[in-house]
Amino acid sequence: MKLFQFDYKNEISLRGKLHRIRQYCEEKGASKVLFHIFTDSPDKELIDGVCTVLDQEMPDAEYAGCSTNGNISSGDFSPSGVSITCMVFSCPSIHVETLQYRLTEDVAIEVTDALKREVKARPWVKAVELVATIRGLSMSAFCDNLHDLDPSIQVFGGGAFSGKLDAVQACVFSKKGSCMQKGVAFVLYGGDDFYLSTQFVSGWKPLGKEMKVTRATGNIVYELDGQPTYDAYYRYLKIKNDENFFFHTIEFPFYYIRNGVNILRDPVCCNEDGSIEMTSDVKEGATGRLAYGDPMTILDSVAETRTEVASFSPEAILIFSCAGRRLFWGDDRIGRETQPFESLAPTFGFFTSSEFLRTNGYVNQHNVTLVIAAMREGEPKENTTAAEKLDHTERISMIHRLATFINMATKELEEANQKLHEVAITDALTGLYNRGEIQRRIEEQGEGEGKKEPFSLIMIDLDDFKKVNDTYGHKIGDEVLTGLADFLQVSLHSEEVRYMAGRWGGEEFMIVLPGMHAKDAAVIAEKLRNGFAAIEFKGAGRQTMSLGVTEYIPGEDTDDLCIRVDDALYAAKRAGKNRVVVK
Repeated sequence: MKLFQFDYKNEISLRGKLHRIRQYCEEKGASKVLFHIFTDSPDKELIDGVCTVLDQEMPDAEYAGCSTNGNISSGDFSPSGVSITCMVFSCPSIHVETLQYRLTEDVAIEVTDALKREVKARPWVKAVELVATIRGLSMSAFCDNLHDLDPSIQVFGGGAFSGKLDAVQACVFSKKGSCMQKGVAFVLYGGDDFYLSTQFVSGWKPLGKEMKVTRATGNIVYELDGQPTYDAYYRYLKIKNDENFFFHTIEFPFYYIRNGVNILRDPVCCNEDGSIEMTSDVKEGATGRLAYGDPMTILDSVAETRTEVASFSPEAILIFSCAGRRLFWGDDRIGRETQPFESLAPTFGFFTSSEFLRTNGYVNQHNVTLVIAAMREGEPKENTTAAEKLDHTERISMIHRLATFINMATKELEEANQKLHEVAITDALTGLYNRGEIQRRIEEQGEGEGKKEPFSLIMIDLDDFKKVNDTYGHKIGDEVLTGLADFLQVSLHSEEVRYMAGRWGGEEFMIVLPGMHAKDAAVIAEKLRNGFAAIEFKGAGRQTMSLGVTEYIPGEDTDDLCIRVDDALYAAKRAGKNRVVVK
């Protein structure tokens, strides 16, 4: 594989470059030629002019590209407006082909279905690259519908950019289609001698407490933990909702896990109601934390990924880097995280509005992320590149130390709060739920109109327990109570049923059996009665218990339910104890 990288200056210069590339291809016997064209301006006239020259000078070559937030050439930020990279493949087995479709939210499923049909018709496909216009578009359906693509096929790419944050005229184009403002272009790669390795780098680390997305629609997050999303950014970071909101939050995206992968979402703007528009969709119900960007931590992640890429022995590296990362570093320093890859192989790419990568079968839309696609022809060559040791790895930044301190303090506080919560709902003697908690769970089971799942209660009372305390003392009595609690948990667990057990008061216990009718609950109750009666307590001998069973009647007040099971229990007492009564 041979790469030619150059900046577009004018038509005459471009024709000269293409003439030399064409000569090289004829001399070396190139099998396939692919051009990537990245432009920091969605200038249709300029793009059409470049594509026309390519079609004239190299009619058999494939090409694809898009408008960007800036370009990467020779591993660094390119000040040029248009960067062109030509990949020349020499192995006859290699295939490269482009596709292009109109893309809106309404046709996202149709587009991905069409892509899957095209891929299925080409058994040689090993990888799919995509560039898409995504501003104002939910890509969830697009990404999710690619899950059933052949698991061996890798997917990677980036979102086109218009060059302005508030503009929507980003564009894509390819050999198969002209400049398109709402579209997606695909590059299909494959063949026996084509190899690809993909990685992604974040480097941002979670910070502080975990929060739940309690209300969200698409890329607008209305609430975290039931409060306006903006409250979290102001409370923890003192970021004001003003014209600088986007620039101040770029270092602190929302960090959560989707499809088993760490995902970042950057705030774009804050609305009057306190909701925040993110760079991409965030699912309601997700839990995550704010994250922080620290240069040394990021570069550590880059160094680790570089080592992995080096082991692949790449011949070309294509990088999709978020525009947010460019803003974070600044143009004079952004190369610090891309230049290390240039020492492995010629490296090019662009700054995106989003990044896409298939991991564990799922295509995920990333933000504030570096997606790396390393390619080569044939078997790996001997790797002569020495492992690069970066000086930043020999010291830990103050930011990293402070973040570690905050995270550990937060973890300890959350653990302490969890213990306090457990104490608040647990009976101190038996370890079962206390009266308040088991009653709350009964009420929870009965909530909601049209609830279809049945549930039953078993109420237990130890027979003649006062005699145990009077005869043997309260210490022995407590041992009987704890013995009963342990017996209930072991027995119910062995029955493999869903249950909740609590101490109702004194020697009375309550068991909630979700999804169970009274007839089946009575069978469980009888097993518990027999099993408990066979236990020999040290100091107190054998004891018995009476049990009442009832089933929830849809729509009834749970107080009536508890009264009924109590009546069933005392009917068992009146009938001679050590028995089960169902009402």
